[in-house]
Amino acid sequence: MTHTPHELGAWLRLSLTPGVGPESARRLLAAFGEPQAIFAQTEAALGQVVNANQVRALVQMPQGCAALTQETVDWLQAHAALGCRVITLGDTHYPAPWLNIPDPPLMFYAMGQTAHLATLKAEQSLAIVGSRNPTPQGADNARELARSLAASGLTIVSGLALGVDGAAHDGALQGHTGQGLATIAVVGTGLDRVYPRQHRELAHRIAKNGVVLSEYPLGTPPLAPNFPRRNRLIAGLSQATLVVEAALQSGSLITAKQALEQGRDVMAIPGSIHATQSKGCHALIKQGAKLVESAQDVLEELRIPALLTQQALDLSADSNAPGHGPESQEGNAEPSLLRALGHDPVSLDALQARCGWSTAQLQGQLLELELAGQVGRLPGGLFQRIGSA
Repeated sequence: MTHTPHELGAWLRLSLTPGVGPESARRLLAAFGEPQAIFAQTEAALGQVVNANQVRALVQMPQGCAALTQETVDWLQAHAALGCRVITLGDTHYPAPWLNIPDPPLMFYAMGQTAHLATLKAEQSLAIVGSRNPTPQGADNARELARSLAASGLTIVSGLALGVDGAAHDGALQGHTGQGLATIAVVGTGLDRVYPRQHRELAHRIAKNGVVLSEYPLGTPPLAPNFPRRNRLIAGLSQATLVVEAALQSGSLITAKQALEQGRDVMAIPGSIHATQSKGCHALIKQGAKLVESAQDVLEELRIPALLTQQALDLSADSNAPGHGPESQEGNAEPSLLRALGHDPVSLDALQARCGWSTAQLQGQLLELELAGQVGRLPGGLFQRIGSA
């Protein structure tokens, strides 16, 4: 549905009216129909649906509403080639999964392959969320899982944040089969800006094979309260939420909590008992979340046919298998160093004690493995082995 400037202005006015939240707005829409009809009512009629303070607010034009309406119209026209549009409650392109959450957005902004939103089903989508500062293994897990699951036909939903979110979007784009949406990014700013800036190119890639969504008006900056609130929308589009890495106090656990409140499943990947980024996942698993080690685990939990026998990412696979990567080279010291690393973060001193090598020899081998993508360098002078798919 394409809105005229007058219709769009009425929707913006309703969403921006101070003191009239989404619940009251939905009651008004149920009583009077389209927003234009709401603003044509008498105060007495409005007073039958909302309280006196809200009535007084409704009869006044919110400050800046006219300018925002014109800015939005201009934005839609200027970015029509990117599939930009405004979608409202009742629109045929409004995603059905959001109609089943407690607080669906009255209207939202979309960029990308928006035609697919009309047929989007929660059963076809999986949310992948996690730390903004993941370990190298955590980012690799998110990317490879998303790639494998997208190859099975799932749409990967996340929040375009640094770390796990970005890796999940990237993996989904790599695994996309060309059918449906590869990935959906639900952001906490206006769609006329990309946050974080480092993901500008990623956002444009998503728009080509997926969609970027926001319930916030154009010009909305990255305000802290907006990100926890948008998490309900990430969870709401998906049959389940998978947490890759998360500290005990993190936005990812908020998403998991909201998924549970919406009746969705929650899954988590375990990690090192020494890593802060694993504490939140371990807490979720203790509370009953599905423990995930492979893409096959996700497909089985979601009761999706096993399409990934050959593609499933086994996160627990032993990267020391014969003939695999740099470890297979005869006479190379890398196999013993990788064995000494194990899978938990470890300090240089601890590695030196395990190997008995000189500092120079150890640092040289670690650098080679790091350049080969076999080892990641963590804050605090720690190193961690990175498993390969």
